[in-house]
Amino acid sequence: MAWYVTIAVILGPLFVLMGLGLPVAFAFLAVNLVGSYILMGGLSGVEQLVLNTIDSVSSFTLIPIALFMIMGEAMFRSGIAIDLMDTLDKWFGKLRGRLALMAVGGGVLFSTLTGNSMGSIALLGSSLTPEMEKRGYAKPMSLGPILGSSGLAIMIPPSSLAVVLGVIAEISIGKVLIGIIVPGLLMALLYIIYILGRCHLQPELAPPFDVPKVPFGEKVSATVINILPLAFVVFSVVGVIFLGLATPSEAAATGAFATLILAAARRRLTPKVFGDTMFSSANISVMVLLIVSGAVTFSQLLAFTGATYGMVDAVLALEISDSAIVFAMIMLVAFMGMFMGPLPIMLITLPIFVPIVLQFGFDPIWFAAMYLVAIETGATSPPFGAALFVMKAVAPIGTTMADIYRAAVPFIICDLLAILLLFFFPALVTYPVDLMFR
Repeated sequence: MAWYVTIAVILGPLFVLMGLGLPVAFAFLAVNLVGSYILMGGLSGVEQLVLNTIDSVSSFTLIPIALFMIMGEAMFRSGIAIDLMDTLDKWFGKLRGRLALMAVGGGVLFSTLTGNSMGSIALLGSSLTPEMEKRGYAKPMSLGPILGSSGLAIMIPPSSLAVVLGVIAEISIGKVLIGIIVPGLLMALLYIIYILGRCHLQPELAPPFDVPKVPFGEKVSATVINILPLAFVVFSVVGVIFLGLATPSEAAATGAFATLILAAARRRLTPKVFGDTMFSSANISVMVLLIVSGAVTFSQLLAFTGATYGMVDAVLALEISDSAIVFAMIMLVAFMGMFMGPLPIMLITLPIFVPIVLQFGFDPIWFAAMYLVAIETGATSPPFGAALFVMKAVAPIGTTMADIYRAAVPFIICDLLAILLLFFFPALVTYPVDLMFR
């Protein structure tokens, strides 16, 4: 059977099942069961599927997913995230577009603490958007910054999607986590430049308003109480990896422990908060791990049938440059994000794309960073980007999907510009990684 026929036979039913509304994890399970029975020798193939599934979820490298979820849930449920926003509010003062800039600043800080983009949209959208509307901010400046900055949770450690990518692509999770830091900050910088520039050209989009003057001492005090302790949490995750003191799995454990210690120090780690945090994080983690187990087995099924190698050989035979092929892959991921969630895209494309990238001799960490930016771009892209619908759920009454689509476009352009910069300047990704792992 030709490789393209095999891929069509495997992917076709997968898309049909997901189109019918079957959860992603169960769609992969069904395809894996039938595929392993038909293509891997009947019941012996199914037995191998079971063994592969057990091996995929018992991997030590998957531990960060659950621990990062604990970090995020504890931050939101203990109210530490709200304190952070209040402190940022004191510092921005009367700066034009201050609330939009607060959304970006809050998105960056939440990203270093939670790694949960949808939670970031929910918090920023419910707390900032009504205030923006009240102050006369136009829709593009009240909705767009929240949509853009919330996606930074994918790009700045701790990032659960980065861990999933590392597992599926079989590349170093630690290198991926370090490699995405500069791209994430680059995206935030592009958002800030856009907001400041557009507010300068069109002041009516973000009218100035009187803000009570906050004494400098109060600002410093709020920073010391609400922000500086968070450096302890950030160091517990990123710092220990960068200094070579811990593996990503160990760093996730120290980060989760540091977050709970911080909540306890503020006397907010009540039995209810702790119970809700653990229950919610366990629910999300089980869902993600179930999907990952299906993805790993799916990639093994593709490899066993020879479809992956056939695809690689066909791509290598194309008479276009290797770089152009890689760029086309990234753009395809962004396009798929208009219609699918991040996890299904990763599970379908990574087993095919990564072998091609490795065969071309490109740095897989560089590709992973661009890939995650594309995932974030797709999540905020019309018509069906997941972030758009979360934004609709928390937006003020009267906000239409058309309003959200228009607000998202400038930040999508910023994301695409970030991809171009990473594509032409790989050192933005590789230099921090080389600095750490030399």
